[in-house]
Amino acid sequence: MTSLIDVIFLLLLFFMLSSTFSRFGEVELTAAAGGNSPQDHRPVFVSLQADGLRVNGRDAELSDLKDRLKPQQQNAQTLSVIVSLGNRVTAQRLTDFLAVVNVIAGLSVTVLETS
Repeated sequence: MTSLIDVIFLLLLFFMLSSTFSRFGEVELTAAAGGNSPQDHRPVFVSLQADGLRVNGRDAELSDLKDRLKPQQQNAQTLSVIVSLGNRVTAQRLTDFLAVVNVIAGLSVTVLETS
């Protein structure tokens, strides 16, 4: 009887560890080497903080980001967005930002390293 309980426990443990109970979303990231490419437009500078967001020096919300980038994107086929991270920005906050930005077509996002 004891060995049957051990086998059931091991099977239960195996199936619990090999199963996934939630789906994880993914954000596609691409790495690019630093190089200066000629551009006919000015990039958009985004300052991402733990409690807020600034686009070209003006306060914004993640929900307003698409509307804020649309006027700058009309003149260029690919709009460069440079993101500076604040001191207390979490990985989840950056992921939320990238999830919003990835649905906007024609953006090239560069995340600056924190020092």
